[in-house]
Amino acid sequence: MNDDFDVTDLPPEKAGTALDRRDMARMGKVQEMRRNFSFIPIFGFAAVLMITWEAVFNSASYVIINGGLAGMVWMYIVTFFGFGAAILAMAEMASMAPTSGGQYHWVSEFAPKSYQKIMSYIVGWYCVLGWQAGIAGQCTTVAFQIIGMIALNNEQYMENDFREWHVVLLTIAVVTVAVVFNSFFARKLPLVEGLVLVLHVCGFFAILIPLWVFAPRNSSLDVWTNFSQLEDPENPGGTWSSIGLACLVGLSSSIYALIGPDSCVHMAEEVKDASRTIPWAMVSTLIFNGLTGLIMVISFAYCIGPLDVARNPPTGFAFIGTFYNATGSKAGATIMTAIITVLSLCSAISNVATASRQMFAFARDHGLPFDRYLAYVRPGWDIPVNAVCVSFCITSLLSLINLGSANAFNAILSIGVVALLTSYLTSMSCILIKRLRGEELLPRRWSLGKTFGILCNSVGLAYIGLAFVFAFFPLRNNPDANHMNWASAVYGGVGILAAGWYLVSARHTYVPPVSRLMKDL
Repeated sequence: MNDDFDVTDLPPEKAGTALDRRDMARMGKVQEMRRNFSFIPIFGFAAVLMITWEAVFNSASYVIINGGLAGMVWMYIVTFFGFGAAILAMAEMASMAPTSGGQYHWVSEFAPKSYQKIMSYIVGWYCVLGWQAGIAGQCTTVAFQIIGMIALNNEQYMENDFREWHVVLLTIAVVTVAVVFNSFFARKLPLVEGLVLVLHVCGFFAILIPLWVFAPRNSSLDVWTNFSQLEDPENPGGTWSSIGLACLVGLSSSIYALIGPDSCVHMAEEVKDASRTIPWAMVSTLIFNGLTGLIMVISFAYCIGPLDVARNPPTGFAFIGTFYNATGSKAGATIMTAIITVLSLCSAISNVATASRQMFAFARDHGLPFDRYLAYVRPGWDIPVNAVCVSFCITSLLSLINLGSANAFNAILSIGVVALLTSYLTSMSCILIKRLRGEELLPRRWSLGKTFGILCNSVGLAYIGLAFVFAFFPLRNNPDANHMNWASAVYGGVGILAAGWYLVSARHTYVPPVSRLMKDL
């Protein structure tokens, strides 16, 4: 490799490899952050952010009402292959352009020329929205798990003592811990992620073994063939017209478990040898988390117990009741739940890192209000500390919605998945069009090849398109206002806000990444 890219004014901790410097020069970006992530830490980062086998437990209460045990298992398998194809396609794009901007940068480079600016701008907004909602969702999940452990050990808590502000304060406490780690211990984040990866693996066996040893079993017939819908006493007649439709509505549960391997893309400017390390980390995370999640979802289906009890668990999560039924001990169930809660907290730490880098990158291209403030990287800290602080404020404000309406807050959370799916759909569509037109793609060190690349893009797009539609569906048919999925309203509202800001300011100030390229490199 030519030494023209050995920039002498970069300290060793920021310089990375010659290929890193070449990629940054080609994309017209300035290296501001330390490249202190190697393969194992960034693999751990993505694996812990996804927490797939843990998320299987968190989302089980939603999927068992739409599809039953068989629906939970088979929809996970469908998602593993469908969403897996999408991740492979994005891993290849990450090798072409390893930047914190991720999908909106790829759209800017790969979209038809006349649409590059507006499409990348809209995708940038939805990327920022998706990851900010992801922080709020993960922190709130930790809060509810803590409340679930309290309810397990104090049967009167939910009836007599629980207040909505408990959730708010716990959510703010969790995001505070995540922000502290991402600020004062940012340089230790690679080490932390490597250690948490060990906990992620050990915790898997710490949960799996007691379930198989102690829990009563459902029959294989129920697990693999018994598709069902559960009636909701509060919503008579709320079942869907067919089991197939019910299973598709429950598809979102599997997406929650598998979404997130692209998180390491947004850390690309802090990864050594990013154009090779990032795609391998994405694929390795997909395989490792996907398989451990598959083992756990099958195990949980066998061990969950009666579905009518799991549908409305007194602790808020079906899995806490399953742990208690398996061990016969509140202490044992609490310890098992605490393992998942600690890992969920670690996932929140990774979420803050990812969301702040995404916000930093889009602000760097002047796509957001207060862009100079949000794109500021504090010298010595070498992180976008302002974006980290704003992420804390956004999550804290979103948590206050719980005081008025938990359903409104759930709409904010569901929009996170829909927003990220929008970015996946758009970027993958752009690269597929280039492939079908026979246009030359950028050099990459991790390639799918022409035929397999078209196959992965096509399968991934088909799955994500289907998931995108059903992510807007309510959990129940014929919902009232309190049970409606308001994600469509939030999604449209953000689109209107982004369009308004574009017309007022961003059309003059937004610099699409493609305009910065040095195409001769």
